[in-house]
Parts: sequence; structure tokens; C-alpha cells
Amino acid sequence: MTLTVTAVKLRVVSWLVSGLLVALALYAAGVLALVLAGRRSDAAALARFVPDCVVLVGRLMRDPRVSRSSRVALAALAVYLASPIDLVPDFVPVAGQLDDAILLALVLRRLIRTAGGNVVRAHWPGPERSLAVVLRLAG
Repeated sequence: MTLTVTAVKLRVVSWLVSGLLVALALYAAGVLALVLAGRRSDAAALARFVPDCVVLVGRLMRDPRVSRSSRVALAALAVYLASPIDLVPDFVPVAGQLDDAILLALVLRRLIRTAGGNVVRAHWPGPERSLAVVLRLAG
């Protein structure tokens, strides 16, 4: 059975869309579970966590206190996170997002060691509890 290039592209797009929908469903389920458990502030923090990380990376890339090599690492991280090609595909529950979180933690760890935790604190747009999680992950 020979597939045309168009058919292969259609399958790839189908898998990517399916993976994105599964990831979003899991994310929404986590937020909903917190709301149903009466932990609305935790649900709001979880719902904003990924967007907060995106804002943080963007702000850090523009900060002159961040070294050029750290900015290159942040840019490479942003490209990797935006790319549909991952070490572990995002449609794999938990593990798909775990590799992204580990890479974010490694890049932030490097940045904190070179520029200091105050730079990350100055640019974090989210709540203090979420920042504490980021700093703990970055170790």
C-alpha cells in the first residue's frame, strides 16, 4: 500500500491535532478537579501556569541581565516547545508534558545560576505559589 505525500501529511496533522486535544482535555480535567474540590485559587493558578511560563521566557529573553548564552538556551527552548516534534510526543499522557517541564527546569536552573533568582522573580507574572513551584523545579 503506497501512501501519497498528502495522505501522510493528513495523518501527521490528524495525530498532532488528536494529541493536542488529549493534552488540553487532561489540562482541563486537572483544573476542573481542583474547582470541584473547592480549591479555586489552585485551579486558577494551574490554568495560568503554562501561559505564565511563556510570558516569563519572553521577558527573560529581553532582559539585559541575562547572558547571551542563556538567551540562546531560552530561544532554543521556545522553539522546542513550539515544535510539533518532541522527545516524547505531547499526546502521551503525563510523559508528553514531563519532558517539556524537565527542559524548562534545566534552562531555568542554568539561568538562575548565572543571572540569579531575583531576575526570574522580577519577571514572573503569576502568583507567588506558582513561582515557588518554578524555583523548586529549577532547583
